[in-house]
Amino acid sequence: MVSFSHDSFNFFYDVAGDGPKLLFCNGSGTSIATTEPLLAVFRRQFTLAVHDQRGLGRTGLRADDLEVASRERWTMADYAADALAFADYLGWDTFRLVGVSFGGMVAQEIAVTAPGRVERLALVCTSSGGLGGSSFPLHELQPRLVDDPSLALRLADSRFTPEWLAEHPRDAVIADARRVSAERQRSPQELLGERLQLKARSRHDVWDRLPRVSCPTLVASGRFDLMAPVPNGEAIASQVAGAELRVYDGGHTFFYQDRSALPDICHFLAD
Repeated sequence: MVSFSHDSFNFFYDVAGDGPKLLFCNGSGTSIATTEPLLAVFRRQFTLAVHDQRGLGRTGLRADDLEVASRERWTMADYAADALAFADYLGWDTFRLVGVSFGGMVAQEIAVTAPGRVERLALVCTSSGGLGGSSFPLHELQPRLVDDPSLALRLADSRFTPEWLAEHPRDAVIADARRVSAERQRSPQELLGERLQLKARSRHDVWDRLPRVSCPTLVASGRFDLMAPVPNGEAIASQVAGAELRVYDGGHTFFYQDRSALPDICHFLAD
């Protein structure tokens, strides 16, 4: 297994592709393996670096995390420090940065903590917290999301009713993939990693620090996203000097739904 060590974790990672250096931050409960279709797009234009976040995918927990599972001690700053340690390990003094959903929160924390290291920034379907608005409080709904997968679908795209999906086969494929992911059996370690991640997500607030972001920034939102609604993207763009907001025809996975989204994001990051 290819890994780097930081804060007593062994982080599984992947670096592949050719082009400008791009650091990718993944979403809630996802891993390199589950995001492969999206990563493959970025690898066509960039040298893409991505790691499985603490407790997720092939990055395990530490022994003491298992012993004190009830402690809510991970913060967004921890996830950002992990990503910066990864860039240090690769010898990347500067890099382009893209974050999706939870990964967008991590990317914001990186960009305000080490603004001089980020050359270009793309924040995808995400929120700043604080006065800029928070993403939907998934930590409060986690048990219900397991019992009622349709609830997660409606949060991801307000149009995702059985009637809509019956008439839109492309969206039905996306909805089916989300169901399969939600129903996948997870180990106790993965469940704990996801729970601790959601707790860190619930405390995310970078709103007052966003003016520190000094690089060209793209904020991309989905028009029908209830998880990270458009006003949250508008708020982020209002706090970052020169930031551009683009709204796409889709929900929380608009980058799969709107065919113009990924080419736009890649073009912006490669500029």
